[in-house]
Amino acid sequence: MPDILHRFTIDAPRERVHDLIATKEGVERWWNAHPNTGDDTTFQVFFGGDDPAAVMHVEETPEQVVWRVVDGPADWIDTTITFTLQSRPDDGTTLLFTHADWGEANEFMHGCSTNWGAYLTSLKSGAERGEFAAYPAGEMSRWS
Repeated sequence: MPDILHRFTIDAPRERVHDLIATKEGVERWWNAHPNTGDDTTFQVFFGGDDPAAVMHVEETPEQVVWRVVDGPADWIDTTITFTLQSRPDDGTTLLFTHADWGEANEFMHGCSTNWGAYLTSLKSGAERGEFAAYPAGEMSRWS
């Protein structure tokens, strides 16, 4: 099964990056810019409108945050989004991102890979300087 992979060097402490990924409030800042709902183990992501764009179960340790997609776009259901956070000696973080278990490589996956790169850049600039570029500013590949 194909995967989307990205690697980012982030000049911010691992704890700051972790909190931006592991909390619904953090995700709102760098990804979707709309209020998310949920609790510590599941959250719903909204991009406007009444229905969530995706629903994820969340598992976390200080070194890794894993989102298991249980609802959303058909190609996303049963995929796993993993953020592995490695502390660097200079107090920065190396982020290894994987969106795994796609059923097939298709045009939607290509667009998602592009947008993940853009939103991870938003995460990086936000963690480093507080300059986030969440949806719609960060969207590079549109579907309409």
